[in-house]
Amino acid sequence: MKTAVLVIVTLLSLAVTNPAFAARDTLRCGGKIVTTGMTMDEVLKFCGEPQTREVEEVPVRSGNRITGMTNKYTWTYPRSGGKPALLTFDQSTLISIDYP
Repeated sequence: MKTAVLVIVTLLSLAVTNPAFAARDTLRCGGKIVTTGMTMDEVLKFCGEPQTREVEEVPVRSGNRITGMTNKYTWTYPRSGGKPALLTFDQSTLISIDYP
């Protein structure tokens, strides 16, 4: 039992301290942190205008049926580390932040 607890504690500490396990749903803009769930207006306030903006109309599904259409927005922000940040919005809510 002690061995299992030790293994779990070790794995949790690695997940917290290892960048490979770092949360991918945040972006630092100046002194502010952008997180999923924020609105487009909040992101613009913290980060300014994105380098690029794309919009795509995608289907809304309920099971196998398409019940309507919605807009998915992708904004690109340059980063000092070289890789850009891709922010994806469903309607006006930030749903993901990726670093391709």
